[in-house]
Amino acid sequence: MNILTFDIEEWYIEKSFGVGNNEKYSLFDNMLNIILHILNEINCKATFFCLGKIAKDFPEVVKKISNNGHEIGCHSNEHMWLNQLTPGQLKNDTQDAIKALQDVSGQKVESYRAPAFSIGKTNSWALEVLAEAGIKNDASIFPAARDFGGFDDFPCDRPCVIEYNGVRLNEYPMPVVDIMGKKIVYSGGGYFRLLPLWFVKKQMNKSNYNMCYFHIMDFLKDKSPLMSRAEFESYFKENGSLKNRFVRYFKANVGRSNALSRLETLLSDFNFTSINEYVSNNTITHLVRL
Repeated sequence: MNILTFDIEEWYIEKSFGVGNNEKYSLFDNMLNIILHILNEINCKATFFCLGKIAKDFPEVVKKISNNGHEIGCHSNEHMWLNQLTPGQLKNDTQDAIKALQDVSGQKVESYRAPAFSIGKTNSWALEVLAEAGIKNDASIFPAARDFGGFDDFPCDRPCVIEYNGVRLNEYPMPVVDIMGKKIVYSGGGYFRLLPLWFVKKQMNKSNYNMCYFHIMDFLKDKSPLMSRAEFESYFKENGSLKNRFVRYFKANVGRSNALSRLETLLSDFNFTSINEYVSNNTITHLVRL
């Protein structure tokens, strides 16, 4: 089974930097329209993980996605890394986001993805907080090392039930492949843009479970500018050295020019579904206790 997901955050990120650029908003709107049209043409449903602040500040974005029949999931309220929050802060953030998304979409929100996959071994307690907030399906586990978040020793790379401190929820981790002793993700974001498409398709054909994730920015041909030191440190909460900013600049922009055509090829070669459709048609039996 192949699950298709999108993380919807760009409108709020643009606004949070104090830009409020209507030209950028139009670019995001147009690309979302293109993606929704492509999905409608092939009758494919996806899960769109949206920020609560998108629902509050840009409700037409969430309404448009929901009106096209796609699942609305939660991507936090303000795109703050979960490993930088306390349990109380995460509880409030999640409750605020779910309420805003449900009010705008009319859907019950039961699926969640943490910003930057920021649930790891040191903050596994976040899964308990999410479950208590009404989340039943989580897609936050990145079972490999990465800049932000990452759960390198997570013992499963397929759908499973996580039990933590007496609560359970379904987990849909990112699938990984081992290359020369290093685990990498192949089916989403910058990894999808950087890796050859034949390699991505080969890995997907080898597995009966794949999770693809994308952002609106992945498909925009206009390059994101190099961040100033202040912008970088404000957003990423790490040293804004020139090296770190250039690395982030490369990761943000590599492979954008043909990413949309690559996505269309992927959608024509594989069948995809949303998380809620997957839940309706499959029983998850594998249990992971943390």
